[in-house]
Amino acid sequence: MPQIAIRSGPLPVKMEMGSRFRPDDDELFELCVRNPELRIERTAEGDLIVMTPAGGESSHRNLEIAVALGSWAREDGTGVAFDSSGGFLLPNGAMRSPDGSWIRRSRLDVLEADQKRTFIPLCPDFVIELRSPADSLGDLQGKMGEYVAAGATLGWLIDPEARTVYVYRPSREVEVLRDADQVTADPELPGFVLDLRFIWQPI
Repeated sequence: MPQIAIRSGPLPVKMEMGSRFRPDDDELFELCVRNPELRIERTAEGDLIVMTPAGGESSHRNLEIAVALGSWAREDGTGVAFDSSGGFLLPNGAMRSPDGSWIRRSRLDVLEADQKRTFIPLCPDFVIELRSPADSLGDLQGKMGEYVAAGATLGWLIDPEARTVYVYRPSREVEVLRDADQVTADPELPGFVLDLRFIWQPI
């Protein structure tokens, strides 16, 4: 049956909500609007995951990622970047909110205006997940596989504590970068390079 998992400490706390609590896409959007202090996702099975606000270091690292990706996207002009508050409806029924993402304009242009005002019914072309102290590495790796299966052409899972980046591409083995100073998104996002030194260092 659907659950709500509230991440308020080192491990998620799951709450049984009953089989009748299964919000559709519009109801889920309203739930998120009514609770802006929370970041809510939905799994493919219909379970809700509620995450409390990020800690200081995770928030700072998220900002560094958003600024870098947004600046590149503005200069490049072929797509649109999104921060961690954006929600995306995946083909498997999940609603995910990666820490950073990017979608080609050609894919966004086919959507109606209303579809862009709520959760976007597309999997981003590029996704970034940043592991926080409360996140299970296995859960995040599962999400990355979900993104690739849904159509993402590139994904980065960044683990600051281990100073490791996992690079995901369709039909490829996961590439593992340890203690790297930077990671490049070529050829999928030509010219986008994330300086990891600002991610590794504590505030």
